[in-house]
Amino acid sequence: MLKETLQEDLKRAMFAKDQTSLDTIRALKTAIMKFETSGKNEEVTDQVIVDLAMKEVKQRKDSIEQFQKGGREDLAKKEIQELEILQKYIPAQMSEEDIKIFVKEAIAQTGASSMQDLGKVMGALMPKVKGKADGALVNKIVKEMLA
Repeated sequence: MLKETLQEDLKRAMFAKDQTSLDTIRALKTAIMKFETSGKNEEVTDQVIVDLAMKEVKQRKDSIEQFQKGGREDLAKKEIQELEILQKYIPAQMSEEDIKIFVKEAIAQTGASSMQDLGKVMGALMPKVKGKADGALVNKIVKEMLA
């Protein structure tokens, strides 16, 4: 289970005195603890951990963009390192070509023909690509194909 993998990686980071890995894994474990205590009464499955890791990845990507815009390459570099660590806990991401195949199928399945059908297409598509593709990228491709 992914939760045990995280714990083992945390121990390795402690012994190796790898502060970046330690901080990153602790941030993910904190997100997991918040989920556990949120009162949703849901079990923390590997999929929940992947979803939480994806949120952390998205936060890092946003931070990297902001730091680079602000000329803070030192902070962007740290976020990039954390992003690389977090990507070990999420499935490999689909390529744009693979996403386009799923988008074409979803458009055909829903009979979408214009931007007004964006919600229908996204509703049919996201369960198939969840955790395997960035939602913003999927949305962008769907908009391009519906335009």
